[in-house]
Amino acid sequence: MNAHVNTDSTSRVGALIRAHRLRIGLTQRELADLSTISVRAIRDLEQGKARRPRPDTVRLMADALRLGPRARAALEAAAQQGRAGGQGWGRPPAPPTALHAMSGRDAETAVLERELSVGGERLVNVVGLGGVGKTRVALEVAERLHAAGVPVLWHAFPGASADHLGCAEPESAARVAATVADLYGPPPADAAYGGGGAGTFGEAAGGGLFELLGEQRVLLVLDGAPAVAPRFDRLTALLRACPGLRVLVTSERPWEVPGERIFLLSPLEVPAEGAAPDAAALAPAVRVFLDHVRRVRPEFTAGPADLARAARLCRRLDGHPGALAAAASWLVVCDLTTLCLSLDADPVALLDHLGGGAGADRFRAALRSRTDGLSAGARELLDALCAGEAQDAGAQDAGAEFGLTDVAALTGRGLPESGRMLRELLISGTVRAAPESGGSRFRVLSLVRAATPRTPQRA
Repeated sequence: MNAHVNTDSTSRVGALIRAHRLRIGLTQRELADLSTISVRAIRDLEQGKARRPRPDTVRLMADALRLGPRARAALEAAAQQGRAGGQGWGRPPAPPTALHAMSGRDAETAVLERELSVGGERLVNVVGLGGVGKTRVALEVAERLHAAGVPVLWHAFPGASADHLGCAEPESAARVAATVADLYGPPPADAAYGGGGAGTFGEAAGGGLFELLGEQRVLLVLDGAPAVAPRFDRLTALLRACPGLRVLVTSERPWEVPGERIFLLSPLEVPAEGAAPDAAALAPAVRVFLDHVRRVRPEFTAGPADLARAARLCRRLDGHPGALAAAASWLVVCDLTTLCLSLDADPVALLDHLGGGAGADRFRAALRSRTDGLSAGARELLDALCAGEAQDAGAQDAGAEFGLTDVAALTGRGLPESGRMLRELLISGTVRAAPESGGSRFRVLSLVRAATPRTPQRA
């Protein structure tokens, strides 16, 4: 006699699995061994906690239960009904709420929004120096997609920027955290991960997220991800299991995995040397700096001389958003003229906030970590560029520009190898494109030159 089958459509697939398991006298552990599906996943299905199993999971279950054509079709239909029966949450989750308005990143956010919505990109990694604004851009993109009806799941790694108010729904956050842990976890040693071969994904983690997502379009943001890439077989299995999933990563370095769209986030555009005050006021870096100034000194009104000083300060700090905010904080105890004069002594010192005294040291350590991680050829190129700029009259402000042919002449290497080294410097954030040159000319960041002392040249 067949066991009683619950006809509630929301748990019918689990009831069918339990009925067939009991009919042939299997325990959950025995079914797990036969199907290579974890005991936890089977238990969640039978108890109705998981209602939308993946097609591969249904097939493995049917094979292990030795179902005939009619019983197999009934199980597949129940699973399909569960997947179409609604989302795994009452209200589509939203991204965290940004604490400050964004300025100067309209072009970048528009490109990312388009690529993650109507474009074909499924894995976008926004890379750049710490403090350049990666998290803020990700928040803006996520908010725009959410406003268009796309659910957003947000996971912040330890050390990620916390300049926002979180609002993650607990169950969704737990499933995402479990999935991320599984992506970075060691190869599985037991059947709880469904065998762990190439192309498989942990039922306890990835399967749980699939139950939440199904095939609907969802944005998953991994903020402050480590430079070490997750296990590629599990990453691709997750993307394959959730065809509507789009992943937006913020990291200081790219993962360099197939299918990854590397999006380099450079510092804000700065005004050209000698720009008129009105033109300087329109530059994104100057607008952001003046916004920070007004938070510190609400009565501040920028005249022509102040705009010229602000433009110089922004060029000296490369338009780096974090550096601009730190510099503006000093206006509590000094005026803009004094602040600009201190640039010539040590611009990195402006990143040292008034209280702790360790800000500049941390920034120097971060920059040195970036340069130490370069290949030998790229590091030699950076040293040579810095040494050349030190002899340039304008190096103390915007820095000397150079192009690919200059790099080839400086290193004595061919264009392909010179191009690879230049790309490495760009991705590391130590070099930026000069916008006014159309993207074919570059500069070493002033902060990089100030924070990474060069080896003295021999006479």
